[in-house]
Amino acid sequence: MSSITKPEIYSAIGKKIKEYRLKNHLTQEELAEELDISVKYISRIENGSGGVKLETLINAMNLLGIVPNVAFYDLIKNDDIKLQLFLSSKISELSKDKIDFLLSLIDSLKKLN
Repeated sequence: MSSITKPEIYSAIGKKIKEYRLKNHLTQEELAEELDISVKYISRIENGSGGVKLETLINAMNLLGIVPNVAFYDLIKNDDIKLQLFLSSKISELSKDKIDFLLSLIDSLKKLN
């Protein structure tokens, strides 16, 4: 399995931040203000020309509602992990009642072992 390069990481994370910034109807200026960073830094992150500090990434994810599965999905190459992330994303689309039902079903399946 080939290693992920820094430019690939920067690009994937930047695209997700931009996607969710737009979904949240925020300008780069508004996001920069919320995160207490410069607009230039937001621009570099979004266009993938620079990395993002872990603290800034976590704060952006919290602010924009980006779950880790979504943020890192395009960077994961391991098929087993990708399947788990895919299942997790599908589960997150369910109502709380359906998630509760699914959890009880999983518990029942585990007892069959």
